[in-house]
Amino acid sequence: MTARNDVPAFFVYGEPSRTLDVGFLHVETVMERKSLHFGQVAPHKHPLMGQITYWFKGEGCYRIEDRTWNFSAPAISFVPSNVVHGFDVGEQSDAIVVSISDDLLRAMAPQVDLVLDAPVLLEGEADAAGWVRIGMLLDMVMEDYRGGAAASERVLAGLIGVVLSLMARLGGNVGFEAASPALALGLELRRAIDRHYREDWPVGHYVERLATTPHLLDKAARTVFGQTVKDMVLERRLLEAKRLLRFTIRPVEDIGRETGFEDPAYFSRFFRKRTGVSPTEWRRQNSEAAGAG
Repeated sequence: MTARNDVPAFFVYGEPSRTLDVGFLHVETVMERKSLHFGQVAPHKHPLMGQITYWFKGEGCYRIEDRTWNFSAPAISFVPSNVVHGFDVGEQSDAIVVSISDDLLRAMAPQVDLVLDAPVLLEGEADAAGWVRIGMLLDMVMEDYRGGAAASERVLAGLIGVVLSLMARLGGNVGFEAASPALALGLELRRAIDRHYREDWPVGHYVERLATTPHLLDKAARTVFGQTVKDMVLERRLLEAKRLLRFTIRPVEDIGRETGFEDPAYFSRFFRKRTGVSPTEWRRQNSEAAGAG
């Protein structure tokens, strides 16, 4: 597979990576982008979102990091952000692809049975009960998403959460052993940051927790995520602050404390530096309530 540092990063396939809206969801079929890839999707990654890919017809070759599978439909994969993947399929193959922002995945995680920080690929039988349910649920996701303005984020997230839990029931929690030490350490680091970002740990605490060295941890962070360890922690805190500002009515000061900032003024400066606006202004521009009819 292409060296990780040379792997292109996309928003959705073929489109340059960009900042995602909090709660971002995108649903389409693989063959809707046929004119870009003609069934041959080169190794790539998505820095800010994970993807479910459900192959409902056809067959092909699927690659995740340094592993390769020959598959026949039905098959389904979940690939977290920054994990390299690609595939080659025939003209008669197609799949539903659900792209889910990292912040939404993290909000869903406590209610989902599947481990969401490791990739998985599963194959099955089309008439097996679990696969029938997955197909029906993802058809509902596609139909609701294409409803445009009438689509409900909560309904979509609920349906997607059930799909992820069904994947766990079908064997998705067996785990993916990454041959790359940098990838394995990078995924462990993200896991640790998700658990401890509120505690404002120095980088040294993560080094100790993961039983590694500062050099190896920094290398893993830069190789897998393109960031330093410190920036990963700060971005995680910003992500949670945005989620709470958009989806709750909690005071800004409380949200600052919830994300590890005891000083409201420091939280406001931090937020403005990274977004260009104050937390209050960002909430006004992005509040779910503001867009509700």
